[in-house]
Amino acid sequence: MTDLTHLDESGAARMVDVGAKAETQREAVATGRIAMSAKAAAAIRDGLVKKGDVLAVARVAGIMAAKKTSDLIPLCHPLALTKISLDLVPDATGITATATVALAGRTGVEMEALTAVSVALLTVYDMAKAIDKAMAIGDIRLVSKTGGKSGDWVNPEG
Repeated sequence: MTDLTHLDESGAARMVDVGAKAETQREAVATGRIAMSAKAAAAIRDGLVKKGDVLAVARVAGIMAAKKTSDLIPLCHPLALTKISLDLVPDATGITATATVALAGRTGVEMEALTAVSVALLTVYDMAKAIDKAMAIGDIRLVSKTGGKSGDWVNPEG
């Protein structure tokens, strides 16, 4: 019926069988941003948010989310990740999150990196919403991926 890997011959959703694929070292980098008022950004930067250390909690939330991606995205494989790093860089009008996820395995880690960024930014929103309910999460994207049958890829948009 289709060449889409997540659909069977009748068009029903399925998890792809990766059992015959070779294990390779794989890594994915994703990024995203939450824009906010200068007041909220300063409160986060200066550690003045009443709920606690926003960046520390968001970093842990993103790492935990990467490990739980297969519980959140229905057709993702559960993976034994070997690396998850999450950088949160505040500036005067927001925070940029960048996640790097890696493993030696039969399937990629793009969804895990994207999930880490998304949940980290949602956590920032949750912790600082009392200061700025108009914060906007956006520009979440895959930056690069390495390994696997399709090889390396770098987003031309950065």
